Amino acid sequence: MLSENTLEIRPASISKSKWILPFLALVLVVFLDQWLKYWVKHTMILHTERKVFGDWFILHFTENEGMAFGMKFFEEKGKYALTILRIGVAIFGFWYLITHIRKHANTFFLVCVALILGGALGNIIDCVFYGVIYKDINAYSGGYLLGWVVDMLYFPIVHTHYPSWSPIKAGQEFIFFSPVFNLADAAISVGVISIIVFQKKFFQKHEEVTNAAEVGTQNDVTNETQIDSSSDNGDQANTIENA
Repeated sequence: MLSENTLEIRPASISKSKWILPFLALVLVVFLDQWLKYWVKHTMILHTERKVFGDWFILHFTENEGMAFGMKFFEEKGKYALTILRIGVAIFGFWYLITHIRKHANTFFLVCVALILGGALGNIIDCVFYGVIYKDINAYSGGYLLGWVVDMLYFPIVHTHYPSWSPIKAGQEFIFFSPVFNLADAAISVGVISIIVFQKKFFQKHEEVTNAAEVGTQNDVTNETQIDSSSDNGDQANTIENA
């Protein structure tokens, strides 16, 4: 028989690194992304380039009004919907990150989630505020929720042409890697790819920690039960002796 105050299950304490490292990564991504965008907006002219390392690493200033690779839907209404959707995803991202910190998830996994969330926040800032902050220098008319995302990282590592005999785009220019992106996009890509590559390690580790915690709790309950049983037996024995 368990006494009223015997069973008290206390959750394992959360390591400070599980809070500090993810949020440090998140803040760093947002800061560096916005700093580079600020520098580009104030020192470069739209659609111009600056070579960083030869012909394969170039800063190419462009602005993206829609989703990845410049896609857009339903003009202004689509832009409002897209920005609101991004904000909703970011809110879910915070909830997901905090929930998994409390579940003692793998620290590297938490950092990857933070990279994705930080990248999302970096682009959300562009969408929400750039249409107002840069209304005097933007090449578009905007407002809150109507800003365009600033892109600048361009890596045309391979620059050649399709062969004349190619059934696809014969003789046309071929560039790898042709998309122009920003640090926020890069952080999202690194986070997603890392989770895919190391998913077995991430989630197996998390299951082991969860199972260990459950086993520890069960052992505590068993020990408490045994202690109470021993105590009850001792009380019964004392009662018989006294009788």
